[in-house]
Amino acid sequence: MTAPEQAAGAAVSSADSADIADVADVIVLAGGTGRRLDGVSKPDVVARGARLLDHVLAGAERLREQGLALGRVCVVAPAEVALPGGVLRALEDPPLGGPVAGIAAGLALLGRSDPVAELTGILTCDAPFSWRALPALHRALLGAGGELDGVCARDGDHTQYLLGLYHRRALAAAVAPGGVPLRDTAVRRALGALRVTAIPTTRDVVRDLDTWAEVRAWDAGDSE
Repeated sequence: MTAPEQAAGAAVSSADSADIADVADVIVLAGGTGRRLDGVSKPDVVARGARLLDHVLAGAERLREQGLALGRVCVVAPAEVALPGGVLRALEDPPLGGPVAGIAAGLALLGRSDPVAELTGILTCDAPFSWRALPALHRALLGAGGELDGVCARDGDHTQYLLGLYHRRALAAAVAPGGVPLRDTAVRRALGALRVTAIPTTRDVVRDLDTWAEVRAWDAGDSE
């Protein structure tokens, strides 16, 4: 077992996990081409003093320290994106298969760990405050008593499937039916068939940064 895997395993065992069914692994999507950012590496964009990816990772660690039952964190990103110790890395093969393929790659890697968490959270590196939604998503999914496959954030009338918490098996079946990862597939098409409810979430949490104008506005403290 590698050092990051050992650290990740310790994260699971130290989580508030009297029942492993309560523990949620987290996949952070940090690939893509950054087309609307002139091709730069989106996770490495710096705003408010840190990389966008680091805002998400630090937030997840903060939730763990506050007692949320988080397990391993896996970032779907190429090798050029530096990751802190204890964070796992996955990447679809071949790369640039889209977010659905990225989720499948993350699930495959996490599935080789022991124990395997029953829940999986999905976050994106370009929504730096997305981690703040995890406690409410966790409460809502556990409160559903198995009647739902997942719970997502809602932004107005829009369901944010890439800011959600899912039962691992249902998510895996959606992104890799029959064990074959879907590539170049719309997120709504893959995940829309799941039994999912969307809960209202504040704009600062669901806000993603896709352009330089959006990055500059967020960096300047614009919360809208």
